[in-house]
Amino acid sequence: MEMTKIISAVAIVLAICLLAIAVPKANFNGAWVMDRNRSFGIPRDLESTMTVAQTEDQIQVETKLIQAGTERTLNDTFIFDGKEHEFNPPGPLNTPANTPQPKGKRTSAWLPDGKGILLTEVITNETKDGPVTTQMVRKWVFTTENELTITTFVDGPRGSYEAKRIFLRK
Repeated sequence: MEMTKIISAVAIVLAICLLAIAVPKANFNGAWVMDRNRSFGIPRDLESTMTVAQTEDQIQVETKLIQAGTERTLNDTFIFDGKEHEFNPPGPLNTPANTPQPKGKRTSAWLPDGKGILLTEVITNETKDGPVTTQMVRKWVFTTENELTITTFVDGPRGSYEAKRIFLRK
C-alpha cells in the first residue's frame, strides 16, 4: 500500500514535469508592423517594422526604424540558453565618428508559460566623464494571435521610463 502511494506520487511528478517541458513556446516568426496609434513612450513620428526568424534556442530580429525621412536598420540575436551574452548595442544617433561603441550584456529567457520572452540588458557607454550604464528590460507577449506587445522598461542616467510598442503581424 505504501509503495503504491510512492509510485503514484513519482508518476504524478513525472507527468507534471513532462507537461511543463511540452508547453509550446510562442511563435514570433514573420513580418510585423508597429501600430503607432496604440503604442506609447516613442517619438510621435517613429514608424517601425520587424522581421523575426525563430529557432528552438534563438530569435533573430531585423528592425527598421523610420523617422523624419531617415531609415535605420538594427539586427539583433537573442540566445535562450540561460547565460549572459555580450552584444553590440547601437550607438545614439548623430554621435561623432570617434565615439567608442557602447557595450552590452544580455540575458534572454522564456516566460514560464512559454507565451513570451524576457530580455534583460545592461548597456555601458564610455563618455568623457566616465562610463554610463543603462539597464533595460523588454517583455514580448502576444495580446492576441496576430498582435505582439513589446513593453520596455529603461533605467538610466536620465531617469526611468516605460515604452510600449504594439506590432501587428503582416
